[in-house]
Amino acid sequence: MNPRSIYELLLERAEDETSIEEIIIGLTWTYCQADGIGLCMSPAIPTRTLPWPGTLVGKSIASLAPWVKSWNAYEATIGLAAINASINRRSTLIERAEPIGTGNLAVFERFLPLIRGRKVAVIGRYPGLQRYEEQVELTVIERQPTERDLPDPAAEYILPGVDWVFLTATSIANKTFPRLMELSRNAKVVLMGPTVPWLAEFADMGVDYLAGVNVTNPIALKQTIAEGGGVRIFETGVEYRVLTF
Repeated sequence: MNPRSIYELLLERAEDETSIEEIIIGLTWTYCQADGIGLCMSPAIPTRTLPWPGTLVGKSIASLAPWVKSWNAYEATIGLAAINASINRRSTLIERAEPIGTGNLAVFERFLPLIRGRKVAVIGRYPGLQRYEEQVELTVIERQPTERDLPDPAAEYILPGVDWVFLTATSIANKTFPRLMELSRNAKVVLMGPTVPWLAEFADMGVDYLAGVNVTNPIALKQTIAEGGGVRIFETGVEYRVLTF
């Protein structure tokens, strides 16, 4: 399955007329609640001119899901959060996945025995990731790079030559997912983060592992996001789970 088909697949699976009960655009995470809860990483783009605040509650998931294809970062984020609120509530993959803990770096701890000494690319900077730099040949590619990171265009040169790629599912919202998957065809790919839609079809696109989250405390999760929480959601409201394809 071509990774570029992800957007049509998501829309097909989110043909859901369930009404949205609440949307929160937090500093780090965007939260959508309908019958289920969906998350997506918020855009790191300050704005005061969004045209639709105060109008989204009561709309159906199906009416907001097409926003995932928008080039407006906030619309795409809300679209994917709404899609996840539908897909992840109904997916049986979460129950099949292995619980690996609640820490922000739990995914890397889980895979450390497999990636030690290997060439590893991580798409997106995760707080604390530097602790693994002496154990793996680590390259971090980040849209807003620090001095430790490489910028987005480096993916074209780095990914074809690595053994493992840890790919943030936020790449779906920002439209880099299809190309990053194409570049990672020779590597083991872990699609990860709270933004992950739990879909089996990712296996046909070249993903080897899903490392998404299971909501463990909905009330605490919502409060943490509303109060500006980033990695703290792993302490209060979600746990990581890993599914091997």
